[in-house]
Amino acid sequence: MRVLLNGVSTLHAKTGVGHTTANLHRALCDAATGDDVFWLYPGRTIARACGRFVGRPGGGTSGGGGSRLKAHAKEAAKAAYRLHLRAAARWGGFDLYHEPNFVPVRTHLPTVVTVHDLSVVLHPEWHPADRVAFHARHFEAGLRQAEHVVVVSESVRRELISHMGFPAARVTAVLNGIGDEYRPQLPEVVFALRARLGLPDRYFLAVGTIEPRKNLLTLLRAFCDLPAALRESCPLLLAGGWGWKSEPERAYFDSEAKAKGVRHLGYVADADLPALYAGAAALAYPSFYEGFGLPPVEMLATGGGVLASTAAAVREVVGGHARLIDPHDLAGWRDALGEVAADPAALDDTRRGGIAHSRRFTWSAAAARTLGVYRGVLGLASPGPVSLRPAA
Repeated sequence: MRVLLNGVSTLHAKTGVGHTTANLHRALCDAATGDDVFWLYPGRTIARACGRFVGRPGGGTSGGGGSRLKAHAKEAAKAAYRLHLRAAARWGGFDLYHEPNFVPVRTHLPTVVTVHDLSVVLHPEWHPADRVAFHARHFEAGLRQAEHVVVVSESVRRELISHMGFPAARVTAVLNGIGDEYRPQLPEVVFALRARLGLPDRYFLAVGTIEPRKNLLTLLRAFCDLPAALRESCPLLLAGGWGWKSEPERAYFDSEAKAKGVRHLGYVADADLPALYAGAAALAYPSFYEGFGLPPVEMLATGGGVLASTAAAVREVVGGHARLIDPHDLAGWRDALGEVAADPAALDDTRRGGIAHSRRFTWSAAAARTLGVYRGVLGLASPGPVSLRPAA
């Protein structure tokens, strides 16, 4: 079996889809047998030629900026990338094309598409206009041409079936994995990271690109409503870049939150994340909506406590190992933060069993299930028990 995977999302500093694509590809290669080939297109040579112009299709920007010439150059580079991918699909002897980033390039091959969430469809107001327009033109049409759709949680599977009318037999949930590096950390490793980044002994942590659906404005306001003594004893750290439509969060951070103990770390290197999680008093994850929600699972894997929203996919993946709060409940978030700041043992009940729960989420399991999808699409016999049935 020869499979072509589009790796465009892995070309730059990886967040979200880029991480999952790279990790799934690595696990597929580890699971390969016989003549199995999993090529993460475009490879190094073409990646260098693509440079900075090729990224997530319809990705958009957080504001205007950029010259018309640069915009034309970017579109030309994307068009060239699609043409070359089609040529690779036609002449590379592949059996199947897997698009792990929502919208497939049209090829002659049987196609599997991964859909990470339906936020652009369900909540277009959260996204840049060009991304919404791109999805309106290409998203549903691309899915309809695919033989099978992979989603990253049962929550998204239900949404795709109910909101977009996809046949249940053509949609399979393949849960994301987390890396082996997410595990309890040695105290000296946590101490070294704190010293290098100048972090306090206790802190709340929020991880992810700052964008509307992450609901960081509610978290910032809830934290700023705490008494000064609690804020000083356990500051709030934001690990993630300013994303699209983040102007309200940035304005509130500059005008109030920064002076009240909130620190913006920006993008944090992958190698530092396990110790950053392990050193936190709690992860705060107030998202309005997620397709999966990796940070809560990663936090559980390090042995930490989680304050999370009641968003359906988040509830699904934490499995009872988090304090759940309605994302609209400002007072609820304030009270939960205050309780944890005042009492280090406040989340002990939800943390119990969290490490064992997190071990369900492995890239080897994701790869095995994905291989089952590939074999089902190609009509190949499966060597094991993996099938296209929904995940339990």
